[in-house]
Amino acid sequence: MNPRLEGLQPSARTQIMIAGEALEAGRVEEAERHLAAASLSDPQHPEVLRMQAGIHGLRGRHQQAVSFMQQALQQRPHDALYHNTMGALLGGSGDFDGAIVALRRCCELQPGLAIAWFNLGLMLVRCVRNDEAILALKNAVTLAPDHLAARSLLGDMLRTHGDIEEAAVEYRKVLAERPWSGMAWWGLADIKTTRFADDDIEKLQVAIRQPRASDDDLIAMGFALAKALDDTGRYADSLAALAEANAVARNRQTWNAAGFSAGISAINQTFATPLAPAASTLGTGVIFIVSVPRSGSTLVEQILASHSLVEGAGELPDLPLVLAEESQRRGSPFPRWVPLMTPVDWERLGRRYLERTAHWRKNKSIVTDKLPNNWMYAGAISAMLPEARVISCRRDPLETCFSCYRQHLANNEYSRTFDDLAKFWRDFDRSMRQELALHPARILDHSYEDLIAQPETSIRQLLEFCDLPFETACLEFHRTQREVRSPSSTQVRQPLQQDTARANRYGALLDPLRSALEANSKL
Repeated sequence: MNPRLEGLQPSARTQIMIAGEALEAGRVEEAERHLAAASLSDPQHPEVLRMQAGIHGLRGRHQQAVSFMQQALQQRPHDALYHNTMGALLGGSGDFDGAIVALRRCCELQPGLAIAWFNLGLMLVRCVRNDEAILALKNAVTLAPDHLAARSLLGDMLRTHGDIEEAAVEYRKVLAERPWSGMAWWGLADIKTTRFADDDIEKLQVAIRQPRASDDDLIAMGFALAKALDDTGRYADSLAALAEANAVARNRQTWNAAGFSAGISAINQTFATPLAPAASTLGTGVIFIVSVPRSGSTLVEQILASHSLVEGAGELPDLPLVLAEESQRRGSPFPRWVPLMTPVDWERLGRRYLERTAHWRKNKSIVTDKLPNNWMYAGAISAMLPEARVISCRRDPLETCFSCYRQHLANNEYSRTFDDLAKFWRDFDRSMRQELALHPARILDHSYEDLIAQPETSIRQLLEFCDLPFETACLEFHRTQREVRSPSSTQVRQPLQQDTARANRYGALLDPLRSALEANSKL
């Protein structure tokens, strides 16, 4: 008998085991049913608590998930698997530093646990600590050569290096062993320069009907199939595949558009009047690139990172983590504590951000931070780092929202329906318009369409805004050799494309999205 199940009644043990299998496969509703039966007899049993935590995590209820797992760990502090679960849950909540600590502890307690090395690699990737991540992932693959998720992530890492052919080989190896591996299919589909052959599409359609496929697999395969169908001009079929994949994701975790908008309104109101910022020149050489995803932010970073003075750091999690640290310290969520802040407090947070990101300034004095959702914190950036620059990337709203709908974006639950997307776009738009009016010298409104139409003029404007002298290399950004950690990694290694717009190909099929954008623009 599994020692973790000791103390449970026989019937509860059975229900727990079934719930665990369902949870591992991503079948949340099934797991909930069986766990409810098991918890009737002993709701405080550590294994019951661990399962409850896992379900809360998959449902997006991160605070509850971590709370349940803390209770479980109090009873089993030396159980490696429990630390692994805690690491995964902390990662899901956005606390990547805490996740890394928990996962390293797990690997110390049980060095042969491949899943822990994989989870550690995943968290290190999210923290852009790629060298450490590769070591962790190699440990995972060495311990478990059949750990296909680790192989898929290694494929992703190869892709960030521009090793497209090697990445494709890794994805194909995964599919040879597990034809319904969603992330391998999506990895292949997301290599924008290649297309699936007809037999690939047939194999993918068969894989989607595989009963062993989890919800995660179904979601990723749905997006991959939609990409393949789009490439062959089957637009209605592609849109149907997207609707099905997004519906599976939405069934598991619903986006609260009204709640999110209310939160953005609270932030905007808090920063409606400029605050007394840090009494220093903090932020010199820091460039934040913000946007709704799929708006050309990776392209802007690639252009700037082609300059001899600029380091392109990618999507750093540090700004929201610094704000989360302050929320925890004050016992109050952002932005409620903002009115209590003094210039000295803002300087403390600004220095904390610089401390966390010091790695990226080792070789170059100017660093880009391209985490898209940092637009929510533009007011805090101005207070913490008054000399920093913010580039707000914009693209046609219809193209932006449709591209988000088509892209398999982890944890971007607002992208599942046209109405939620339209509301999210509106929240971004109103926030950045306010910040631009308040800080016109430190925020640049950058147009993707202007860049495509007049690249040199637009690039010179970017460099001038960042106080950078013009360099020809910025015009030839596609020749720059560097890691690119975003869905646009293959695209920015090519010259500017004039035919990136896709909405017109779908015609009236996208009228519901057009209507949602129009309706929300009037609010």
